[in-house]
Amino acid sequence: MSTASRFFKIWYKPEIIPIYVTVGGAVGLAGWYLTRLARGPDVVWDRVNNPYPWQGIDQGTQVKLMSVNQQFDKKYSRDRL
Repeated sequence: MSTASRFFKIWYKPEIIPIYVTVGGAVGLAGWYLTRLARGPDVVWDRVNNPYPWQGIDQGTQVKLMSVNQQFDKKYSRDRL
């Protein structure tokens, strides 16, 4: 029996597939959310060129993940980190 077939036999069980899907989805969503937090207006990555990035946000710009009333003209997006 080859090593690949032993590995497949140990790690592939039909009853474990939902666990793999759930853990994979959780890791993917956590990575997306951490990336989104790192690109926020209050995070400073470059203190030399733009030490105060939150001062460049115009009034009426949505910076939250979700807004209930939708009273914003535009959404915030950061050009680079």
